[in-house]
Amino acid sequence: MGLALALAVLGLNRFTKSDRFNFDRYTSNTTITVENGHGLTEDYWPMYGLGGGVGTLLGWAWLLLLGSQANHMMKISVHILTTYLAVVSVLCFWSEQIFWGVTFATGAALQFLYVISVIDRLPFTMLVLQKAVKMVWSLPEVMRVSYAFMLVMLLWMGLWSFGAAGVVASTINLSGRWWLLVVLSLSLFWTGAVLCNTVHVIVSGMVFLVLIHGGREAASMPANPLMKSLRYSVTKSFGSICYGSLFTAAIRTLRWEIRGLRSKIGKNECLLCCVDFLFHLVETLVRFFNKYAYVQIAVHGKSFNRSARDAWELFQSTGVEALVAYDCSGAVLLMVTILGGLISGTCSGVWTHIKWNDDRVTMVGSTAMLMGMVLVGLAMVAVESAVTSIYICYAEDPLLIHRWDAEFFNQLSEALHQRLQHRSSRAREVLTHNRFNAGVQETVPV
Repeated sequence: MGLALALAVLGLNRFTKSDRFNFDRYTSNTTITVENGHGLTEDYWPMYGLGGGVGTLLGWAWLLLLGSQANHMMKISVHILTTYLAVVSVLCFWSEQIFWGVTFATGAALQFLYVISVIDRLPFTMLVLQKAVKMVWSLPEVMRVSYAFMLVMLLWMGLWSFGAAGVVASTINLSGRWWLLVVLSLSLFWTGAVLCNTVHVIVSGMVFLVLIHGGREAASMPANPLMKSLRYSVTKSFGSICYGSLFTAAIRTLRWEIRGLRSKIGKNECLLCCVDFLFHLVETLVRFFNKYAYVQIAVHGKSFNRSARDAWELFQSTGVEALVAYDCSGAVLLMVTILGGLISGTCSGVWTHIKWNDDRVTMVGSTAMLMGMVLVGLAMVAVESAVTSIYICYAEDPLLIHRWDAEFFNQLSEALHQRLQHRSSRAREVLTHNRFNAGVQETVPV
């Protein structure tokens, strides 16, 4: 409520009238007049509206297309993101936006390296995503929840973009406007993460119930489970959801990058030692902050940290952690989200560039990109929730997956067997290598 009031004040200050609340006297650029200033709120609000509209359309389109063309859509997203990042970086350099050009070029390089490092995992990842999409599409109420939460987020973004447009139009100096936009962007990111994880808890609870009871139409299925999950997620579990939303996304992204780098280092022992240190540090954080906690929250009503710890211990005790580590479904869905955000930001940025060719282009484009990412992420979270629920069910009772889809159960079991064999062989190689090094050191004369 406090943030909503602040956003309304920031937007109204320059809505139809310049400096309505006389804020200019507190800024350093008090000599800037309306004619030479940055315009009014309504000059930029439509550009944010375009970004939000594009993000919403992309999110809805992805949900619809995933039902029929899941495999093709995922492959397109994985491969087109690198190209899109490279093209945007070239456009930034052409517009003399060196910082953003370097940023997007670096992103394109990291994306390319990551895809190369996990290319052998993509077939298994696509299999898991196809089954998750099948589960989601068999529950039409889950799709309605995703659409409804996207609408709620869009309404909040209407107010958020009103305040952001007021900041862009203000006469505050450049660094001051950027700092305000960074603070507003962090608040939007957290709000989006909270809504995504609320959907995560709702969908996870539904999927888990369907797998436990053997189908949506089973006689043992509780009455009106969706409303119970919704009420539970926005009341008793809401504190855990908000708390977990602060950390899980950043830690997961860091873990994916380190895993991809670690698998391609080779025999450079010094670099491998440094990366292993980072890897074990992140693995410790993952133990207490992971997306699988939301399934435990939905089903067992535990606190966030206890849920995360119990989920991870369950995976490690059953060996399913080897499958979770091999699976890249979260990274693929993140690529879809980033691509949607980039398209939204590009549309708003190009429109801004047509009207004003200055620092306002990057301000509007970057914040509109975040809006698009949040909206597309809300659409993708239903699929990700199904993936996490499938793994939790497989770890707790593999026969639940067998009853739902026997062929998929056999594929999961075979993949798990292969991953455990791979880990065992790597452990033997490391042990043999260490013994060899120890023997060499003993033979070296003092």
